[in-house]
Amino acid sequence: MDISREMAKTACHALSEKKAEDLRVIEISEISPLADYFIIATGSNTNQIQAMVDAVDEALTKADHPVKQIEGNRNSSWVLMDYGDIIVHIFSQEDRLFYNLEKIWTDGKRIEVEDLA
Repeated sequence: MDISREMAKTACHALSEKKAEDLRVIEISEISPLADYFIIATGSNTNQIQAMVDAVDEALTKADHPVKQIEGNRNSSWVLMDYGDIIVHIFSQEDRLFYNLEKIWTDGKRIEVEDLA
């Protein structure tokens, strides 16, 4: 399994452990140099969003994939976590609907979380 796919699997597992809603994975490696995968998840409140951020960062850091940059803070309703090969977006429900990344990245290949294994 390639490294970016393993990273995506690790991030998705961490998000699932924190009860992420509407977890989506979009493979963008064929259409963008930004990353191989976008992972998009929704949290129901800022505390859950922060718990999800902490869980992803802990899991990927433990797997020797430290974050390159995080955009957003403890009170944000959208946090972007850049790990190079994967980018994790954690949204409030309102912001996710507003920004609608899935629509913007429709040229990407949607991957079912279960298929990452």
